[in-house]
Amino acid sequence: MRFVFKARDKKTGEVRMGRVDAYDKKAAAEALEENNLIPLSVSQERNFSRVFRELQRSWEGGNKKDIMMFFRQLTTLIGASVPVVQSLRAVASQSENKFMRSIIKEIADDVEDGASLSESMAKHPDIFSHLSVSIIKAGEISGGLQEALKYVLKNTEKNYRLAAKIKGALLYPGFVLSATAIIGFIVITVILPKITLMITELDIETPWYTKAVIATGDFMSAYWWAVLIVFFGAIGGFIYYIKTESGKKEWDQIKIKIPIIGRLFRYIYLSRFASNFSVLLVGGIPIVKALNIMSEVVDNSVYRGVILRSADEMKSGGNISSVFSRSPYIPSIVSKMVKIGEETGKMDESLKSIADFYDEEIENMTRNFSSLLEPVLIVLLGLGVAVMVFAIILPIYSIVGEM
Repeated sequence: MRFVFKARDKKTGEVRMGRVDAYDKKAAAEALEENNLIPLSVSQERNFSRVFRELQRSWEGGNKKDIMMFFRQLTTLIGASVPVVQSLRAVASQSENKFMRSIIKEIADDVEDGASLSESMAKHPDIFSHLSVSIIKAGEISGGLQEALKYVLKNTEKNYRLAAKIKGALLYPGFVLSATAIIGFIVITVILPKITLMITELDIETPWYTKAVIATGDFMSAYWWAVLIVFFGAIGGFIYYIKTESGKKEWDQIKIKIPIIGRLFRYIYLSRFASNFSVLLVGGIPIVKALNIMSEVVDNSVYRGVILRSADEMKSGGNISSVFSRSPYIPSIVSKMVKIGEETGKMDESLKSIADFYDEEIENMTRNFSSLLEPVLIVLLGLGVAVMVFAIILPIYSIVGEM
């Protein structure tokens, strides 16, 4: 449980407020006393506080840019020999995101109370990944916190740039499809019934496709609200399903099999695995533990299974490349490069080469993504216009010609 406390510092006499995790109220008070704090008041955090915090997180959140800026500023301050607590409070004061500011202040309070930076960050898994926490923990143990923060910063910046490229590539087609859907809905619901009214009133024989379009327009005009309910209900149901365990596994498999886009997803997962695994090995994380961490970081159940099988293989004295070579989701170039790294003892360098290769492929694909989709969008729009012309406009011209 989480408790809200107000306590006085035994050394400075300063009154401090914050939160502490403990089994019960007594254990919370004991934890404060162990950290040289005299409890003045300790109470369980109310539910509405947690609800407010969740609402604040969903509204402001801690996006990739905010997290990147946090690590960039913290790395600079630690590199300038500023104490960790002072660095954290300085970063918090500079943050424009209120949610991130509150998180950083909590971390600073925890560190000031005697917790390590990695332990404090681990309390916020929705903000700081297991990968980042593990690298920082290894840096604290080895005495190389600054170098660990540099690794985390470099990795965070890379992930941020990759996400920005993908969003940029999807922005144009997403806008076109959304605008087309909205305009099409308005045309079918409002404009089409008025155009087809003349054909209906003349009571003449019309082709089957014209009848289908007229029936669609009449239905949409009368039950447009039901269509919207079904549409948004289907989207909500889909989002809910892919958040379940079985739904996420199925969606992860579908994503990597979609034409064109599936290849981009596969490249992203392979690049993410290679670059992050390399960082973990350079940071001194044992290889089996690094693989277990990567199974969570890769964010795809298909590749998670492959990585976990590799970890089990390593435990029994095998190697990663043998598992990779048997998987249909791992290209042969990756398994061969990993095998070279295992044989030469330069796994981190092999992984870096793999990451560089797929980063370049992702760069090329995202750069050409919009140009590849433009012909498809033009064809789809052309088909929509052709249906309207053949089903509605031509019959109207035929009627006018016969009058």
